Formats: sequence, structure tokens, C-alpha cells
Amino acid sequence: MTDNIDSADLKAELELLRAAATEAGRIAMGFFRQSPEVWFKGGNSPVSEADYAADHYLRDTLLAARPDYGWLSEETADNPDRLGARRTFVVDPIDGTRGFVEGRTAWCVSVAVVENGRSLAGVLECPARNETYWAVAGGGAFLNGAPLEVREMGERIRIAGPKPMIDGMPAEWQDRLDREAYIPSLAYRVAMIANGALDATFVKPNAHDWDIAAAELILTEAGGKLLDRHGNKLAFAGSDIVHGALMAGSGTLLDVMAEVIARYNG
Repeated sequence: MTDNIDSADLKAELELLRAAATEAGRIAMGFFRQSPEVWFKGGNSPVSEADYAADHYLRDTLLAARPDYGWLSEETADNPDRLGARRTFVVDPIDGTRGFVEGRTAWCVSVAVVENGRSLAGVLECPARNETYWAVAGGGAFLNGAPLEVREMGERIRIAGPKPMIDGMPAEWQDRLDREAYIPSLAYRVAMIANGALDATFVKPNAHDWDIAAAELILTEAGGKLLDRHGNKLAFAGSDIVHGALMAGSGTLLDVMAEVIARYNG
């Protein structure tokens, strides 16, 4: 994917994303634990004034720098014109809004640049935890400047995701599983695999591109994978931005998880 992309080009994309995500994180922190106004969309999905403020900043800043790029964000009405763009910004101004509103710290600003369905650069800015994850295609993944690598699977397996999917793991694996408590941000949950805090996670159907475009690249560059129920890599910023059941992890554990999500109908 990166054979014909200059490393300086990728570096420039990353620097743009990092600067914008840092400021968006600062904006969001101005509302954090300050009782921001909250609305609900689709019945039970919260969105706060912090989401909108960060989204407006990111859209204005990133598109001013790259006016010919497409724009796909959770908090902006989708415009099909983006499908004609060579590259697209894929953005979630606050991934984990429910946790953000509840005052939890595991939320992040998620930004990625996507070309031909693949993320070229991605950043997760997690200001409430003083963590910044980033990656470029073929250039590794980092947390606050330190290189990331998924951990080698041991006897104990730390796993996250919906209970019915974890319960679907084969009986001979159940005694090895340490179940992680609920993590409101899907992007952060995937990043936890990249940094070795988790071994794996299941993802229930209905994840959107903006939830995972940056995190998928970070995990991939750390040596892991985020795959669909058929074991295929994901494509982003196309006409279909919603995904079915997914699995994230590394090594032979993914083979076992694939059997679980192949049976999953939740």
C-alpha cells in the first residue's frame, strides 16, 4: 500500500493529525467533568457539546490544510462527494462519549487519513490519561514516543468485548480468560491490545469507520490485527462505513475467535 507513497508525505500527514488531535483534546478537556450539555441521537447514543466543539475545530483545521480531502466524521452529516476524493479524513471527535459524560478517562480523539480503503496515518489523543498513540503505514506504532508491540500470548489471556461473544469461546479456553471490565471507547480498547494491556477483544456489530480507522492502523503496526468475521482486513471511507462482528488480537488466538464470530448472531 505504501510502495508509491513518499515517507515525507506520510510524516507530513502524521504531523498534521497529531497537531490537530492535540488541540481537539484540549478543547474536549475544557468540558470534561464540567457537566457538558448532552443530547441523544438514535434513542440512546449520547453526544455532548464537547463532541461538537472538537468536531468543528478538526473539520475547519484539517480541511483548511487539505481542502481536496474528503471528510467522514461521526458528528458531521455525511456527504457522498467524499467518495470522489483521493484521501479522506476519518474522525471521531470523542470516541467513548458515554464514558466522557460519566467522567471516565478512557476516551480519545480519533483521527485518520485514509486512501484506497486503508489508513495511512492515525492518531488517538487520550488527554484525560496523558496518552497519545500514533502510527503511519509501514512505520510502526507509538505511545508517547515509545514503540508499541502486542504481547506474546501467555497462559492467561486478557480479553474484552461483549459477554455473549466471550462466553462463546471454546470450553477449553474459558479457564484461561481474564475478562476486562467494560471500556466505553472502542478505539481505546483496540489500542490496549497494541500496548500489551489486552490480548484481544471482540467487537459487536455496528462499529463505524470513525471508531476504528486510526486504532486499526495502530494495532496493525504493533503486530496485531483487526479483522471481520471472515478473517479479512477492513476497508474504510467507502460507501459502506458500518461493520459486522469483528475481532482484534494476534497470533493463533485470532483463529479461535474467528470460529466464535462466525457463529455470532447478536
